[in-house]
Amino acid sequence: MDTRANRFLPIFLLLAGFGVSKATAAEPTWTQFRGADRAGIVPDAALPVQWDAKKNIRWRTELPGEGWSSPVTDGKRIYLTAAIPSDKAAAGEDASNGSFDLSLLIIDAETGELQTQQTLIHQTAEETQKIHAKNSHASPTTILDGDRLYSHFGFQGTVCTDLQGKTLWINRDLSFKAIHGNGGSPVLVDNRLVFTCDGASEPFVAALKTDTGELAWKCPRPVEAKKKFSFCTPAVIKVDSKQQIVAPGSNCVLGIDPADGSILWQVDYDGYSVIPQPVYAGGILIVCTSYDKGGLLAIDPRGRGNITETNVLWQLDKGAPKTPTPLMQSGLLYMINDAGVAYCLDAASGDRVWQKRIGGQYSASPLLADGKIYFTSEAGETTVIQASRDFQELARNDLGERTLASLAPLDSSILLRTAKALYRIETP
Repeated sequence: MDTRANRFLPIFLLLAGFGVSKATAAEPTWTQFRGADRAGIVPDAALPVQWDAKKNIRWRTELPGEGWSSPVTDGKRIYLTAAIPSDKAAAGEDASNGSFDLSLLIIDAETGELQTQQTLIHQTAEETQKIHAKNSHASPTTILDGDRLYSHFGFQGTVCTDLQGKTLWINRDLSFKAIHGNGGSPVLVDNRLVFTCDGASEPFVAALKTDTGELAWKCPRPVEAKKKFSFCTPAVIKVDSKQQIVAPGSNCVLGIDPADGSILWQVDYDGYSVIPQPVYAGGILIVCTSYDKGGLLAIDPRGRGNITETNVLWQLDKGAPKTPTPLMQSGLLYMINDAGVAYCLDAASGDRVWQKRIGGQYSASPLLADGKIYFTSEAGETTVIQASRDFQELARNDLGERTLASLAPLDSSILLRTAKALYRIETP
């Protein structure tokens, strides 16, 4: 642990509580990746603690095609995306290199019935790019905003629909050469839909106008990197009463003004293929930086310009997540890395509170609900622990199906997407 920059930690951060910021107040619906507040936290939801493939399963619905987008819901309907093989796959050719219908799936939350399967973009065989074995052609999570849905498919485009799946606008103007396929989900800030476009060359962050889908601004990455590709979902934070977009990528993280895409600040590091979404609470911004080493930075985002030497509070050089996003609550940072080692750190100092090997491989981001943390492995086993300074395992729940998608709460139940199906898990 390198705490060389702790001298820059503002005194008020040490004195103030690190409870969940105002931006993380729970909402009754789960409307985007990691929830309406993007924190992965539902403080008051009493979710199931124990289940298996038969126990506490309200319903299980088989899903067409493939996709690792996480569920979003308005309480009545559940929305997912999927890449459904079309003509070439039907002719017996390799589905991974064939054509796909990039589709919206709408599921009845009460019964689990698949109500709608609507093609949003037809991806031809010529347009299909090679993807990583842990990816799909439909990995970004949809955003639900009032009477609209925003479904993003990376280099293939972005589609706005109504809640029945009728297309209102489509933008396919931001195509780029992806490495390993699609990744990060978009975020919504004011009337802008923001996402990263970090491909093989000329990486940038883009914002679309939510009413028309037209390009609002484009922010090129200001640093060079040998490997330019990353897959990060941006964060939206409020600093001194003003909103910022935080967008990590290869070799840098940027603080961006959502109004015009101008860079407010940047922090440089050595890393690429960045995936975890930044987390922010109590004035501390946590950014994962590297797929190879698994690094992490704690940043004070109140600066301007290049703040690498002045606003890095502490850093973790190895062991941080490469894929799952951390959680931060009450001054504690919880995370699990891809190799199944869970950590609890003091958010102000970076000091280790506890470390525990859970086991398994992890891609899904954890969920914190009612003082409990849910870690879901790629094999479909969810370990539930107490969120506290003392490690306490409460349960292990094995569905026996592969999953990379993150959990979503729905009232007092859990939505869990596997490679084949969507489950609604609920204690009777």
